[in-house]
Amino acid sequence: MKKLLLPFFFLGTVAMMLVMAKTGAILKTAEAPMGILNLEFAYNAAKTTPIINSWASIKKADVITAAKNNTYWDFVFLFFYAGFLFLGCNKIAAKTTGSFTRAGRLIAKGALWAGILDIIENAGMLLTLSNQGSSTIALCTTIVSVIKWALAIIAVLYTLTGLLVLASRKIKS
Repeated sequence: MKKLLLPFFFLGTVAMMLVMAKTGAILKTAEAPMGILNLEFAYNAAKTTPIINSWASIKKADVITAAKNNTYWDFVFLFFYAGFLFLGCNKIAAKTTGSFTRAGRLIAKGALWAGILDIIENAGMLLTLSNQGSSTIALCTTIVSVIKWALAIIAVLYTLTGLLVLASRKIKS
């Protein structure tokens, strides 16, 4: 059963990436060319307002509801990607030695923190999408988002580097 955890979280991550791309496609506008990511990095009300207004002005669909739904889906996505990165970093750390192992264990914990920070980020975006936002909420959402992205990217880089290290060891032996 333990052997199936990593593939389970990997497949869940990939599936949720597809869901997020599909549900977030409508969120790409001139004011938000990267969709929901633009809202994540909108650090004050002067930045969030044009994004929200661009979504609200689309007549063919309720884009604000789509943005909320995309954010709700992100709660499922964060479960999978944080779990996958945590397990992947720990697995690589277990197959290596020295400072690379210590770094991997620390980075694995960072991946879990990325998931926790994503929850906080989502809460901030949902407040903004529900007309309860402010510059303070936008700034806090952006700060949390930047830290989350940094932790997740570090975990991805560690995983890719670890896979290369393990593959080169296998080729050499």
